[in-house]
Amino acid sequence: MVDIKSKREIEQMREACRVTALVHKEIEKAIKPGMTTLELDKIAEKVIRQNGGIPAEKGYPSYQKGVPDFPGSICVSINDEVIHGIPSSKVVIKDGDIVSVDLVVGKNGFHGDAARTYLVGQVSNEAKRLVEITKQAFFEGIQYAKAGNRLGDVCHAIGAFIEKNGYSVVKEFQGHGIGKSMHEDPGIPNYGKAGKGIKLEPGMTLAIEPMVIQGKPDILELNDGWTIITEDGSLAAHYENTILITEKEPEILTII
Repeated sequence: MVDIKSKREIEQMREACRVTALVHKEIEKAIKPGMTTLELDKIAEKVIRQNGGIPAEKGYPSYQKGVPDFPGSICVSINDEVIHGIPSSKVVIKDGDIVSVDLVVGKNGFHGDAARTYLVGQVSNEAKRLVEITKQAFFEGIQYAKAGNRLGDVCHAIGAFIEKNGYSVVKEFQGHGIGKSMHEDPGIPNYGKAGKGIKLEPGMTLAIEPMVIQGKPDILELNDGWTIITEDGSLAAHYENTILITEKEPEILTII
């Protein structure tokens, strides 16, 4: 069942989303060749806590026997890593890398969720295009994120745009509703049929997140039980925002 937020709840949620956006601004300023992904993680956690939030991904349960809960405050995924990369003092960001950072902030009992793929140093034109198309896929989708439309209208627009541009959609992972919990109904795949799915209503808050692969769509999970990579070693990018369905145009809550 999809939770419809009250005006009061939306105002509370705005603050979690504001902090989420603020953290991404700090990451964008800080990220550079030579730093470790753990350094990036520490910057993010500091900003989150200074603003009265909690890093909601830290300690997120793995649900897999023998796999520890997620240890980082953010997910940091480099190049062929699609999502859920674990911050590490041993992983150094290099010139030419594309680095996807996915983070969730909890505050006031609500959550904000956003992901960006950052270009570090001198990045290839092919990598730049992948990142641009991934970001644009989000905006293609939310054109349809209006009250009265179907969720499938959003999903279809995202997937069609990605494939039209010669890239692959990650089908094993998807966006989601968000609010008091990090993950709520509905699930939001990055592909689907227009006219299908639930009807969108004002007060719905959704985390929409295209995950795009440069090559074939096949993915693998690393032995750490978290990190997802492309099977063929091709690049992957990720772009996400938390949005609010209104009576008119959708409102992006995680951009300030």
